[in-house]
Amino acid sequence: MRIATYADPVHREQVVRLWGRTFSYGTAHNDPALGIDKKLAVADGLFFVALAQASVIGTVLAGYDGHRGWLYSVAVDPGHRSRGVGTALVRHAERALTDRGCMKINLQIAPGNESVAAFYEALGYGVEPRVSMGKRIAANIPGGGA
Repeated sequence: MRIATYADPVHREQVVRLWGRTFSYGTAHNDPALGIDKKLAVADGLFFVALAQASVIGTVLAGYDGHRGWLYSVAVDPGHRSRGVGTALVRHAERALTDRGCMKINLQIAPGNESVAAFYEALGYGVEPRVSMGKRIAANIPGGGA
C-alpha cells in the first residue's frame, strides 16, 4: 500500500464507488462526484488516496484555513479495514497539515458511530464540548441542495 496525492482521473470512479459504499449521505451537497470536483477546485494538495497497486482502497481529505486543520472523508474499503490503512491515511494528512503550520486538527463524526470514535481516540483525538452547526448554500449546490 502507498499513499499518494489524488491526481489521477482514473481514480475518480473508484473514489466515487468507495464513498458510496462507505458513507450514507443522501443529500445533494454530499454527492461524491461533486465533493471531488469542489476539493480539486481548491487545489490545495490535501486530497490523498491509499493505493494497493492501481486500486484506491482509502481516502482522506484535509483542509487548512491558516489556523485549524480539518479531516474529512476518511474512508477505507471494507475489505482492507483493520490493516492500518486508515491510520496511515490520517497520519499522512496530519503530517501535511503540520508541515503547513497547522496548530490543531478537528474532525466530525456522525452520531452513533462509536467504532469510528474509538478509532480516532486511539490516534490521540478526543471529544470536545462543542456544538457543530452548519448552513447549506443552496446557490452552490446542484439542484438547490434538496
